[in-house]
Formats: sequence, structure tokens, C-alpha cells
Amino acid sequence: MGAIDKALSSPSRRRFIQAGAAAGGGLLIGFVLPGCNREDRKEPPPEKAVGAATTAVTQAPPGLAPNAFIRIDRAGQVTLVMHKVEMGQGTFTSMPMLIAEELEVDLSKVKLQQAPADNTLYADPLLGGQVTGGSTSVRASWKPLREAGATARTMLVSAAAQSWQVDASTCTAKNGVVTHTATGRTMDYGQLVDAASKLPVPGGVKLKDAGAFTVIGQPVKRLDSPDKVNGKAQFGIDVRLPNMAIATVAASPVPGGKLNPVDDAKAMAVKGVRQVLKIDNAVAVVGDHMWAARQGLTALAPTWNDGANAGMTTATIVADMAAQSKEKTGVQARNDGDAPAAIGKASRKIEAVYEMPFLAHATMEPMNCTVDLKPDGCDIYTGTQVPALAQGAVAKITGLPLDKIRINNYYLGGGFGRRLEVDYVVQAVAFAKQAKGPIKFVWTREEDIQHDMYRPYYLDRISAALDAKGMPQAWFHRITGSSIMARFAPGAMKDGIDPDAVEGAKDQPYAIPNVRVEYLRHEPPVPTAFWRGVGATHNVFVVESFIDELAHAARKDPLGYRQTLITKSPRMRAVLDLAAQKAGWGTRLQPVAGRRVGRGISVQFAFGSYMAQVAEVSVGSDGDVRVHRVVCALDCGQVVNPDTIGAQIESGVNFGLTAALWNEITFDKGRVQQSNFGDYRMMRINESPRIEVHMVKSTDDPGGIGEPGTAAIAPALCNAVFAATGKRIRKLPIGGQLKA
Repeated sequence: MGAIDKALSSPSRRRFIQAGAAAGGGLLIGFVLPGCNREDRKEPPPEKAVGAATTAVTQAPPGLAPNAFIRIDRAGQVTLVMHKVEMGQGTFTSMPMLIAEELEVDLSKVKLQQAPADNTLYADPLLGGQVTGGSTSVRASWKPLREAGATARTMLVSAAAQSWQVDASTCTAKNGVVTHTATGRTMDYGQLVDAASKLPVPGGVKLKDAGAFTVIGQPVKRLDSPDKVNGKAQFGIDVRLPNMAIATVAASPVPGGKLNPVDDAKAMAVKGVRQVLKIDNAVAVVGDHMWAARQGLTALAPTWNDGANAGMTTATIVADMAAQSKEKTGVQARNDGDAPAAIGKASRKIEAVYEMPFLAHATMEPMNCTVDLKPDGCDIYTGTQVPALAQGAVAKITGLPLDKIRINNYYLGGGFGRRLEVDYVVQAVAFAKQAKGPIKFVWTREEDIQHDMYRPYYLDRISAALDAKGMPQAWFHRITGSSIMARFAPGAMKDGIDPDAVEGAKDQPYAIPNVRVEYLRHEPPVPTAFWRGVGATHNVFVVESFIDELAHAARKDPLGYRQTLITKSPRMRAVLDLAAQKAGWGTRLQPVAGRRVGRGISVQFAFGSYMAQVAEVSVGSDGDVRVHRVVCALDCGQVVNPDTIGAQIESGVNFGLTAALWNEITFDKGRVQQSNFGDYRMMRINESPRIEVHMVKSTDDPGGIGEPGTAAIAPALCNAVFAATGKRIRKLPIGGQLKA
């Protein structure tokens, strides 16, 4: 169980709900997600929280500063102040569904307002801050949002019952209307909100049983899609402010490098260029529009002092990792029995080294940030997964108090973990301190890919001892790579172990008597960060590829081998069996002319969800790999919106396939060698396989869904390639490894 999942099961979780009159009339329901109560944090409540754009959030009830608010006005309109951001994953639909279900209103009656940056009011209890990531949005909000909706409904019913002088048990709520069953009298929510706001808040409201759900579990079209289709949706890059200039940026191409002196006159000679801004490791050219800024930067032609990392190459990084991985002992993340001793005396053992490359996020919307810095305050307009972290960073660099920093958050054109970082915001503010008026800073695609914060390079040594029947009796896994948690959330580090770096390895699902998993931290001079699927994308690839190696060595079917070893998780076994059955495991694949065909399988438990995937591939004589079909079986607990889940799995599969087939970031002379989609390839629509998603019906609390699809596909793909060619892929990307 990962660090996030442990937080979910913590017995100390508490929820608080409070009601009051909303400004201008109506009912306000506030609630605190577990661990976010100001009384716990010993901080005074604020007078009010300010909305992300220009709308003020209603004053909180006295004595409680809730994590988010539900407001119901006299027209019956429900407003949810959203503490999560929308970056394509569907939270702006799933969250309103939770409210609508228990509140008994039509989904069209729930509108959203983006929450302001406030780490105290809006912290995700599973992640420890105001963060959207880690596939936690539904998991963290599943009960609190439903409880808030149920509390509001109960109070509205009570208000109607008092008005009619009847027992509340004789009244029902449906579609925003309370009905007295015996007489047929009705009152809509808008008529009741003023009276309801004066009632005491009921405790321990009963939530619906899953069998009574009418919204949750139903396919619902994305509420944000119409505006994204018709162009009304606003992303950070769309910001337009009066008198705004536009700037583009060049930073040192080598980590740790510095800007050499530049001749501003070269850029200023370009029509439309207004100013050249410089910081120690970057330069920005400000213009009337992007083209002027871009042409000015080209004319400027900045040069760099590359510094200590000028000779860095991928080969030198990997050689150092390999040497340390071989010579050093890591910190033990798991130690059952004595795996090294059992392997050392085994008559039959299998050993392997697996490698995974640095990866860029390559979001469709490049990094951008608009800054309007004034002496008495600063407005930031951007798309970020961590608004409160961005707010704190801006306060630090400007010296302004937090309440003078306003983060105006927009739709994100892809996040994948990249916008968990605030480097682009900090850089933009550092430049803006040298200028006047609002400036939009936009990174080019080349700047974006060559100055990303990359998924770490991993090098894993793994070995196993097999008994006479070919079954593993010992398992040793040493993970070598940088620690994201040590930088991003140092409090999560325990005994030198990065919980993300070992997720999917420490908790691998197989019944093996002797297991040791070690983590060896290795920090290259390359900035690293979370990438969609994070630690699981690395460890599931290694574990599921190696278990396939063991099955082959034992001359056993990979499916049957896994079935024999999965003895303690019925849910894991169920998804494995379902994926195999739906894929027709054991049946002959349809031949593809002139190509070899194969089928591969993988399983995983990650982000609170169980998943199995089967990939069907063909390989040409030139080594070209084509993925024809992917079958996914998923147990993510209670399904909220099956349409969103299907879309998330399809997206994750294609994201993971793209990386496994082609993607890597490489370094030479300290510089990233890739620059755009020409050499950092994206999967095209016609290359995407047919993807089937089969969901296990469950009433367990929801698991995460945004990232599991990415983590499971690489081993299924590589195991299928082995089935087709006999070539074991131990290093990604597959690239040209299969050429004759």
C-alpha cells in the first residue's frame, strides 16, 4: 500500500460540516476535508477567502474555515467552490456528481467556482497541500462531498417540514424539490434556503447505499466539453489583460549554467520589441506580441557559461548509476526472510538489469505565466496543479504578504505532473520585477522540452532464486534513481526511503517467501519531477517484465504463473482473470502479413486501484512495433462516471505506449538533445490501438484512475514483444532495439 493509500485508511480522519446564511440570502454548507481544520493547525480563521478570478467566496461560518463550500441561492442554484483543478481528467464533472447525488438535484443545477489559493482551507488531506495529482481527487472527496450534500438536503427537508408542521420523515427530496408525501405539497430548494440556514446542523447524516444511486455510476457527458469545443474555455495561455506585453524566454541549456553578457541593441532593433530582461540563468525578450518577442530573442542570440555540467552526457550519468548500483547497498524498503542468502545458495537463479530513461511531460499547452506585479500586490494568471505552492513562491520572491498574492487559475492544457512545479512561475516573477505592467511569459515548445523537470532515470538490479518447479523462492530488487519526494515533500521520506520511488516494487503482489527491496538514492545534475504514473510507471515495468522472465525460465504460461503466485489478493486475481478472458488468452492471434505477432500481460495495484492489461502486437522485419489491441480489466471500487474512467484509461494507455515505444530525453555536452515533436515523438491517432476497458462492479470506496493506465501498459507491451520475437526488452524506449 502506497503512502497516499495509507493516509486514506488512517483512523484519525475527521470531517466537519457547518451551515449558515449566505451573503445576499441562501444556504451555505461548509465542510473540511480530513486534516484541514484550522483548529488542528492552530491558525486563526480568515475573514473570507477570495475566489480565483474576481468573485468573492461568501464569508465562512464563525469558528470554522472550511476546505470548500456548497452554496445554494434563492433560485435553487448550487455552487461548489472547487478545490481541484481541471486538466483533462474530468474532476469538473465527477465532483458535481457527488454533490448532486446526495443533495438530490439535477446535475445541471450545480455550477463550479475555482477555489482561491489557500493551503489551509483547500489542502488535500492525502497529499498534504492544495494539490491536484496522485489520482486522489475522487478518493479524497468521496465521503466529504457526499456528506456535505446529504447535510444540505436534510436541512432543506427539515425546513419544509417545519413550514408544514409535519414530521420530516414524511417528506422526500428529489430534483431540487421537497414533497410532503401524504398531501403532495411541494417547496423548491430556493424557497427553503433562508429557513434552512437558521437550523442547527444535523450530525451523522445517512448517506445513500450504492443501490440507491441515480447519478453516481451513470455515464455523464463532460460538463466542461462544450466550452472547450466552442472556444469559450480559457487556459492560462489565453489570458488577455489591458496593456499586456508578451515575452518569450531562453534559459541556460545546461543545468547550473549562467547567462553571458548580451547586447540588448540587437533585440531592440526588431520592430515591436519593448525590453530585454535578464536574470542569472535566463533572458526574456518582451514585445508587443509573441512574434516580435520570438524574433527579438533570435536576434539577441544569447550565449552561456555552461559551468560544471558542460561535459555531462547520458552515458556518464548511467555509468555512474550502474557503478553505484553494483557497489553500494541501498536502504531496505522491504525485507522478508533472507533473499540475498537464498539467492546466493540457489542452484538456479535469474538476474537482470532494467533501465528507464529521463522523460519530458510535453504537455500540449507549453509553460506560461502572466504576471501583473504592482507595489501593493501581485496577480498571477496561469494554470497550476499547486496554486498555494505558487502563491508561497511568489510571496517569497516579491516580499509581499500571502494575502496580496492572487493566483488566478485556469484550465490546464495538460499537467501530467509538470504543473506540480512552480519553476516557470518563479522565473516569470523574477523577470517581471524588472518591468512595469502585465506581461505574459510563454515558453516555446523547444524551451519547454529542453527545460522540463524530467521523470527520473532509473537503473534496477533484480534477481530471483527458483525451485525445482521453477517457482520463485527469493526475490531481490535494488532500485537506483533520484528522489523527487526528498525535494518536493521531504516529510514523506522515512529512513532514507522515497515512498514514491519504491511504489509498485515494495508491494509487488506475488507470494514469495524471501523478498528484499532496496532503494539507492542517486542524484544526477538533472532536475527531476513527478511524471504521470510516477513511481509505479517504473516499478511495474520492472516487476511485471521480470515475472515474465521467470515464467519463461520455468517453461510456464505467463498467465498461469501469475495466477499461482497471486494468493492473497482476490481483487488482483479477479482483474487478472477478467483481462485474460476478455482478451482470449490462449487462443491463436490473427496473423498479420509479413509480421510476427504476440500477446503480453501485466497486473498492478497502484493509486488504490487494481488493474490488468493484455497487449497484442505485431513486429515487422525492420523492428517496427505496432500495437493492435489493449484489453484492460479494472477494479477501482465504486465507479463515479464510467465515461470518464474509460477516457482516462485510454489516455493513460496511449501516454504510456508513446513513452515505451519512442520517448527518451538524452544529454550531450550538458544539453538536452531533443527539442520538439519531431525528435520527441507523440503517438498519432492512426497509431493508437483498439482499447477495451472492462470494469469490475464494486461498492468499495473509489480508487484512483488518472495514472494506472500509464503504469500498466509498458510491461504488457514488452512482454508481448517477447512473445512475438523472443527478444526481452529490459531498457526503454524500445526504439530500434528490434532491428534485424
